[in-house]
Amino acid sequence: MSKIKLTILGCGTSTGVPLISCKCSVCRSKNKKNHRLRASVWVQTQGKSLLVDTSPDFRQQALREKISHIDAVLYTHPHADHIHGIDELRSYNYIQKSSIPVYGNDWTCEELRVKFSYIFRPQKVEGGGIPLLELNEFKASQEHLDIAGVAVIPVSLKHGSKECVAYRFGDIAYVTDCSSIPEESLKRLQGLKVLILDCLRLERHGTHFNLDQALENIQVLRPKKTILTHMGHDFDYTKMSKNLPKGVTLAYDGLKVITS
Repeated sequence: MSKIKLTILGCGTSTGVPLISCKCSVCRSKNKKNHRLRASVWVQTQGKSLLVDTSPDFRQQALREKISHIDAVLYTHPHADHIHGIDELRSYNYIQKSSIPVYGNDWTCEELRVKFSYIFRPQKVEGGGIPLLELNEFKASQEHLDIAGVAVIPVSLKHGSKECVAYRFGDIAYVTDCSSIPEESLKRLQGLKVLILDCLRLERHGTHFNLDQALENIQVLRPKKTILTHMGHDFDYTKMSKNLPKGVTLAYDGLKVITS
């Protein structure tokens, strides 16, 4: 695959960091690497611009990174912190003068049709415009997806009782919102240069990896480098970075990863 540039648009949990009204040291921190918008990434490769999830903070993220074009959107799952920025795609429809294909598994597509029926099951448009999106459903067991001419490997994850989807772009994989990785999926994540991995907090959680579980899976997968994401306010960037194993770092908003 050609050179891949992945930008962390947001690396925070569903509340973001700082948490509203919280007075802990991380939420009061002046270190910008402790300020975390909701989780999403932007992938640039082969002249294409691919977005993974549309967080509620997407407008702010797109302006910060100067995202001028979007060829497709890949959804990991339909929780609010990963989809509720969907209306911001209207701006790209206007600029690009075309619809945008979006992709998700059966759970995601079902929820998108219900939560955003005015987009995917419009009756009659009155007043303001709506995003022009083409919904494409796939199975994470597929060998690969052809996304705007880019081969992307979907990876099935367990997110509690539901299936979340990770995505592998060449030697980089974005693996967020998971409580376990099935055996077959571990095979799809072998030989990575960069693994971006879910790590919600220090204590155990029902639908996310905590730090210990993330580190256990890193030992199984053994990527050259791992970047922890989807973090809450347990993680002080400076303090935690000093205690992580070699090759493991914390994400921060705006972090760019490049492989070829």
